[in-house]
Amino acid sequence: MQYYNHKTQVYLNGKFVYAADTGVDLFSQTLHYGYGVFEGLRAYNTHNGVRIFKAEEHFDRLQQSCRALSIDYKWNNRRLIEDTYHLLELNHLRNAYIRPLVYCGPNMKLSHPGEPHLMIAAWEWSAVLGERLLRLCTSNYQRHNPNSIHTEAKVTGHYVTSILASNDAKQRGYDEALLLDHQQYIAQTSGANFFLERNGKLFTPATGNIFPGITRQTVIGICRQLGIELVEKQLTLNDVRNGTSAFLCGTATEIVGVGSIDHITFETDWEDSIGATIKRFYRNLVLEKENYEVII
Repeated sequence: MQYYNHKTQVYLNGKFVYAADTGVDLFSQTLHYGYGVFEGLRAYNTHNGVRIFKAEEHFDRLQQSCRALSIDYKWNNRRLIEDTYHLLELNHLRNAYIRPLVYCGPNMKLSHPGEPHLMIAAWEWSAVLGERLLRLCTSNYQRHNPNSIHTEAKVTGHYVTSILASNDAKQRGYDEALLLDHQQYIAQTSGANFFLERNGKLFTPATGNIFPGITRQTVIGICRQLGIELVEKQLTLNDVRNGTSAFLCGTATEIVGVGSIDHITFETDWEDSIGATIKRFYRNLVLEKENYEVII
């Protein structure tokens, strides 16, 4: 996939520049050690115009991730949101994925990072895992131990494990990997949060060993609005065997159904599942469609 061409502009340290002309410092601490943070946002072409979904929450989390890694954060989030809308205009984008990245300057030592830089890019990107029901497998790779890293921060280096797990799953003939935590409880997939349906309720792994996604929190809010009972708890593979449906959620993923995990195929037809109801509600929410009905 081509993410930019000679006309594409990005936001870099307060200026709008052509992506091809930015250059990269080859001694960046982020390049060598994965010491940087990022975010992922989506813009939607609504009937009210282009809207970035939960922009404040995402930029606030970017700031919190920097704080967790002791990276200086010198930007004003309100201004960054305004500049991001301008970036979409410059690149003639109405439906887009947006990637802010805070990366560090040159420093070959394992010490406080060099001068931080902020880049924001945007491109057209459909739901990263597609729309069809996914086939998951339990991964041999493990979610990070919270005692060794800030699991709540969106750190660039964290995603090496995600890449390894996802590639391994595809090589084994599956669509995506389901990672367990260091206690052998279900955590998440390589880049999305996990929800399981059973007996008319939804279950999702509790925070602590997972990445607490903004879309995950949005789904929890939707459940409250629709009166769907949701339980946050530690889930085992045995819980999955007793489940009737499942889905994933994330900014890049949006919401996508799971057809099977390992050899287990879920019995509930996706269109009749709680997940499908939430997906319809979520789509209306991001498109700012008011006065709509969702049938449970």
